[in-house]
Amino acid sequence: MQNFKYPAEEKLKKKNEITLLFEKGKWKNFENLRIIVLKNHPEILTDHVKIGVSVSKRYFKKAVHRNRIKRLLRECYRLHKDLFKEAFGEKTIAMLFWVSPELPQKFQQVEEQFIKLCQTQKKS
Repeated sequence: MQNFKYPAEEKLKKKNEITLLFEKGKWKNFENLRIIVLKNHPEILTDHVKIGVSVSKRYFKKAVHRNRIKRLLRECYRLHKDLFKEAFGEKTIAMLFWVSPELPQKFQQVEEQFIKLCQTQKKS
């Protein structure tokens, strides 16, 4: 049975991990999604994936819209966690960004882009 939880251990919260991610991580893009990933780094002291989500205030002035997109991105990760781990690895920290000023109308739009982002990573 698949584990569809998003426990606290998988949430990227520590400032030093986020700083390390921005300093040494690699950026990947697919349409409106952007991700920064750091795999198997010696300074990462985790046995599982850690992921964070961010949406720019520049594109979405209202917190309601930013929070909605963040919820959609977290839900995509939660439902497709196995695909993400297969594409990016088990000992990985990552942060997802929505880089478009257009608000997604449906969850399926975000989900489709998330899946394609993972699939393009597997190929390269």
